[in-house]
Amino acid sequence: MRTFFIIFLKEVKSFFLSPLAYVVMALFCLLNGWLFVTMVNAMRLKTTPTSLIYNLFNSGWFWMGFVILFPLITMRLFAEEKKMGTLEGLLTAPVRTSELVLAKYFAAVVVYIAIVSPVFFFFTLFQSITGEEAAFHSGAFWGTALGIFLLGLFNISIGTLASSLTSNQLIAAMVTFVGVMLHYFLGFIYNFGTVPGSQWTDALTYFSTREHMNALTEGLIDSRPIVYYLSFSVVLLAMTHHILESRKWRA
Repeated sequence: MRTFFIIFLKEVKSFFLSPLAYVVMALFCLLNGWLFVTMVNAMRLKTTPTSLIYNLFNSGWFWMGFVILFPLITMRLFAEEKKMGTLEGLLTAPVRTSELVLAKYFAAVVVYIAIVSPVFFFFTLFQSITGEEAAFHSGAFWGTALGIFLLGLFNISIGTLASSLTSNQLIAAMVTFVGVMLHYFLGFIYNFGTVPGSQWTDALTYFSTREHMNALTEGLIDSRPIVYYLSFSVVLLAMTHHILESRKWRA
């Protein structure tokens, strides 16, 4: 456990000591700040049946910035260690591979939370100024926060796996980006050639990020997306563990 915390703190510290961290935070906050103001102005001009939180987190602009986060956060986790030649030292040291994987993974999760959390303060600030409940329906707010958190866990596990496969950070970032985008676009396949009530439609709905976020941003919290994202995150981390274990025996 002590080794876990040492690696975890090292990873968090190294990220926040990098200028990249503050550039990513600033750009993400600026993008979503602009988007938030745009949504507020649009809702002032025209009444919509959906809340501000629903409109923001189901916007294509939000997802454009969101999917780019994960390659930037995870590309260096193992790829940098491989490039610098320090991964073999970690694998042959008295450190469990599971501790190494989980420490780096949860460090990336902490960084992710630090980047996305400011977006939710927009709603508390807006409500405190205007008193408009439509912007801060408790069920929608906490459902959205849960969805963003679960998606972060899942997408970071994709990036962790991608980073363990290569020593090139750029390749790791590209593989992560493609994996995250392919998963996201499963939600749009739902619109083509599906029959309501069919098993195919039900399967696509279960895998669809878009459908999950539509429900969560309306305050409809279901156990199925929780089980889905957590279980697949565990599977991807287990694959990362297996890859590093095989490398450990070769070392």
